[in-house]
Amino acid sequence: MSFNEDPNFGIRKAENLAEEIAPIRRRMNTADRKRQILDGAIQFFARHGIDGQLRNLTKELGVTHTLLYHYFPTKEALIKEVYKEVFESRWKPEWEELLDDKHLSPEEKLNAFYLDYTNTVLTYEFVRILIFSGLSDHSISDRFFELLRSRLLPRLIRETRKYCDRSTRPKPSHRELEFLMGLHGGIFYIGMRRWIYGQAIYDDSSPNAEQDIIRDRISSYLLSAKSLFA
Repeated sequence: MSFNEDPNFGIRKAENLAEEIAPIRRRMNTADRKRQILDGAIQFFARHGIDGQLRNLTKELGVTHTLLYHYFPTKEALIKEVYKEVFESRWKPEWEELLDDKHLSPEEKLNAFYLDYTNTVLTYEFVRILIFSGLSDHSISDRFFELLRSRLLPRLIRETRKYCDRSTRPKPSHRELEFLMGLHGGIFYIGMRRWIYGQAIYDDSSPNAEQDIIRDRISSYLLSAKSLFA
C-alpha cells in the first residue's frame, strides 16, 4: 500500500465502518455472518484497543451478546481469530523462500523482502492492533514476535553475516539481534507515524520516497553491520 495518501484516510474509513455494517440483522448464512462479525471486530479493536468492551462491539454491530458468543464463545476466542486474520494470514511463505534463495545477494534479498513486507503488513489494522496488544495483555504481540523470532530473524541474521563475510553457523548473538531490530523497528515506524500519530510521511511529489527510504535504511544497516561485526 502507499503511504502518500491523506494520513487520516484509514482512521476515517474505520470510523465509518460501523455505519456500513449496521444492517447485520438481515438474514445471511452462517459463514457470512461470522465473517461480518469478525471484520467488525477487527475494526473495533483497531480503533479502541484490545481492552475494548464487547458490549460496545455488539452495539456497533447491531447484534446481541448471545449471537456474538454463538460464533466466538469467549473474548479470547475472538482475539485469536483476529490474530489469524490480521497477522497469520498476511505471512507469506514466499518471504522465507526469497531469503533462502542462493542466487541473490544479501542486499537484494533484504530489499525485496522489506519492500513487499511493508506493503503487506503496514496497514491500519495491523499496526494499531499490534500496538494496542503491546499496551494491554500482549496476547497478539507476543505471538507475532515469536513468529518473527522463529521464521524471520534467523534468516536476516544469516544474510547479514554473509554480507559481512562471516560464518553463518553460530547462533545469533544478542548484539546482532538488537542491531537487526533497529532496522526492523525503523521500517515499522513508517506505519506508526501513519496510523498512530496521523502524520504524512513524505511529500506527494515523491512517489518512490517510501521505497527509497527503505533502501536507504537497509544500505545503512548492512554497511554499519560490516563495520561493527566484520
